[in-house]
Amino acid sequence: MNRRDTMLALVALAAAAGPHASLAQQQGKVWRVGFLSPQTRSDPLISQYNDAFLKGMHDLGYVEGRNLLVEWRFADGKPERLPGMAAELVQLKVDIIVAVSSPAIGAAQKATTTIPIVMATTGDPVGSGFVKSLARPGGNITGLSNMGGDLGPKLLDLLRSVVPKLSRVAVLVTPTSTTYRAISESVQASAQKAGVKTLMAEASTPQEIENAFSTMARDNAEAVLVGAAPFFTLQKQQIAELALKYRLPSVFGNRAIVEAGGLMSYAQHFVENYARSAAYVDKILKGAKPGDLPVEQPTQFELVVNLKTAKALGLTIPPPILLRADAVIE
Repeated sequence: MNRRDTMLALVALAAAAGPHASLAQQQGKVWRVGFLSPQTRSDPLISQYNDAFLKGMHDLGYVEGRNLLVEWRFADGKPERLPGMAAELVQLKVDIIVAVSSPAIGAAQKATTTIPIVMATTGDPVGSGFVKSLARPGGNITGLSNMGGDLGPKLLDLLRSVVPKLSRVAVLVTPTSTTYRAISESVQASAQKAGVKTLMAEASTPQEIENAFSTMARDNAEAVLVGAAPFFTLQKQQIAELALKYRLPSVFGNRAIVEAGGLMSYAQHFVENYARSAAYVDKILKGAKPGDLPVEQPTQFELVVNLKTAKALGLTIPPPILLRADAVIE
């Protein structure tokens, strides 16, 4: 074989081996995913969420310790730590960042405009300035919305069903969440139409939660509506106990607080968001652009009622609500 034939044979061999070599290289890659959350990793509920994300990744062929390295960052209820953690993930040159809730998404957004960011859950992605629109996010951010900013009127209706003569409702929000404005405005608009006065209360620390409930009682609130902020989920036991202490019928945008002793919740099951966020990670790692992937909204919501708490408050839950409930805690 002369030199020309030898070269042609080598080129042909390289062409034949190319796809397989490329595939082997891809299979051998370890993807580094940053996971940014304002919550506490040791909390059993948060562990359940994190496990759902890892299971979603595993189902798509990613195994932690084999071809997946997750850089976990949890702020333990201190949102002021998130910017530093986001900057740290950028310095580590992660391939993608999964951010939980608006404070974490906002921190990641400020830290990078190039690394893809997947929103695991947030209430108002457009209003918060994370995406241009749900259909075409643009930029480097996409993911899932829990529609928490839109559920205010529904939560208020539930309270009015349980407290038919409701005239004064307290609304607890946290200024650390960019969704608080959306839920505040939606509740106030709905309450005004129904002739119900709203008493707005803000809290971003456990002491402020304590003070807020004390103020609600002083101002003669007859019930309390609590926004679906991660901080409130972290303080679920405190909030449930205070609502019971001050004998306030309560409604939440997260079932976790009802399981801790709150009265009712209407929301999506957040475990699904964490599992679904894995699908976004997979698509982006395979070459999809975040700005081209529409933001996903929940199609199913669950109503959870705690009858034990209703009994402690001396309330009778109307039969139509019990019939509609997806879960009843007794």
